[in-house]
Amino acid sequence: MKRAEYDMPRLGELKSVVKLEQIEVADMDCSVGQGLYPLHRCKTIHLVRHAQGFHNVAGEKDHSAYLSPELFDAQLTPLGWKQVDNLRKHVHSTGLSKRIELVICSPLLRTMQTAVGVFGAGSYKDGIDVPPLMTENAGNSSRPAISSLNCPPFIAVELCREHLGVHWCDKRRSVSEYTTLFPAIDFSLIESDADVLWKADVREPNDKVAARGMEFLKWLWTRKEKEIAIVTHSGFLVHTLSAYGNDCHPSVKSEICTPFSNCELRSMVIVDRSMIGSDSSTTNYPGKIPSGTDVPSDDASEEHPAGSAK
Repeated sequence: MKRAEYDMPRLGELKSVVKLEQIEVADMDCSVGQGLYPLHRCKTIHLVRHAQGFHNVAGEKDHSAYLSPELFDAQLTPLGWKQVDNLRKHVHSTGLSKRIELVICSPLLRTMQTAVGVFGAGSYKDGIDVPPLMTENAGNSSRPAISSLNCPPFIAVELCREHLGVHWCDKRRSVSEYTTLFPAIDFSLIESDADVLWKADVREPNDKVAARGMEFLKWLWTRKEKEIAIVTHSGFLVHTLSAYGNDCHPSVKSEICTPFSNCELRSMVIVDRSMIGSDSSTTNYPGKIPSGTDVPSDDASEEHPAGSAK
């Protein structure tokens, strides 16, 4: 599998990169709600929140459980794996699995288990000359190994992690440990083997998560892939997506920003209005091959009005 060759912004150096105009719904003409953009300036992203983890169950009963080291890098529950299996059936029945060119996941156990379970190739068999996406029983999952055969690349990206700090479920393991559990996931964009971003006494504020999310979406435009699956977390999704949809009908804004359920998938299109991306169109055709006269009829009639001398 080819390794990533893209520069990654440092989380500690993030700055707000996008300022969105606030448009009052009352001022909107909802009958004129269409937009037109060149296809090569759009990407389709399939956003997925991870399946149910043990921290979700513990936190539902007692929110203070998130402070327990016992939930360090929480893995999926048996119910979570059933959710994964059902989403996998959905992406295959809809043909989505054949269209995705890249899978990006947060480098935590529950997101990587969800990503490989949904978008991986199925059971791994010895003798196949490709590394598995996940080894047998990775993260005490009691699941067979998952193959990477004929799969899109999988990349772990720190920018799409959950809130950093305080909650032990959001602290990751070392990259060296993950590479033994998920051999075919590309961890080359992660700068530090240990988790130097998570602090035991400081929880990342919501506005910082949102700024990090905007930086992540900006980074997506450095990728050549046009259809991308992103497996991440509830808080990251809510605070990132809240910046969008202010110029839409309220029901569309709600569709974008409503919190995700475990293992929910939503497909969206993002548009490059600021020329961040540099890819040219792969489908546009220049015309005039071979070259010839092509003055439009309206221009021709203006140049030669009816009844004028010839």
